[in-house]
Amino acid sequence: MARLVLALFVVLIGVADPSGAQNTVERHGVSGKLKLEEVISGHLAELNGKYKLQATEVTFEPGGMVGVHHHAGPGFRYVLSGQLDFVQGGKSTIYKAGDYFFESGNIAHTAHNRTKSPTRVIFFEIVPVDWKGSSTIPPRS
Repeated sequence: MARLVLALFVVLIGVADPSGAQNTVERHGVSGKLKLEEVISGHLAELNGKYKLQATEVTFEPGGMVGVHHHAGPGFRYVLSGQLDFVQGGKSTIYKAGDYFFESGNIAHTAHNRTKSPTRVIFFEIVPVDWKGSSTIPPRS
């Protein structure tokens, strides 16, 4: 009985931990480095202490990609260098160095670097205050 309870506990922890779900998004040749993280506090009282703003520099190596995914929250993206092929709703958009774009977080999409040079993108996003790691999550069923 103790083993059954322990096994159930481990399964529940895995289900409740959002970082566990993040591992199921297909990706290769992509790495990120958190540059800034700040808990929201100020004039938007309904957000105070519940969410944080993150800035993450993400590098897509040549051929790097992130498969179909959502994000834990909305955000802006700024392409520092290279170009990114962003596919959402069956439509492909190429973003180049100097371009900004918005992701609502709740629409499935993919991102690819189809060039022979690295692409660097800054992700500015709002996520729950207790969120850890990458904001990518598998598509909702």
